[in-house]
Amino acid sequence: MKKLVAFLLLSIPFLGLSAQKVCDGDLCVVQFNASFNSSNEVTWLGELTDCSINTVDIVVNPSLPKEYKIVVVPTILILEDGEEVARFQANIMMQMEATLKEVQGSIDEIIMSKF
Repeated sequence: MKKLVAFLLLSIPFLGLSAQKVCDGDLCVVQFNASFNSSNEVTWLGELTDCSINTVDIVVNPSLPKEYKIVVVPTILILEDGEEVARFQANIMMQMEATLKEVQGSIDEIIMSKF
């Protein structure tokens, strides 16, 4: 019985990962990457404006790739109210080809479409 209780208590933090909110706010940019691919991390995310930003390590959060249909890292998702509105994926070499200008352009289009 003690082992079962200990297992359940230790599992509590992991139970919430699949339902984890990957971003806060109306418009959010999330980079999904993995620690084994850190050399290809998108470094310009902090330069994006008019959105919140988050980075998810799929090794640390293994349930999230399935939930967000991540097939290659890095992948950048733009989420509006929690729903995907744009996706940018790495090439076969696991390098992001999308640029800051392209991602910011998508953000700007989403914002302007509200007017």
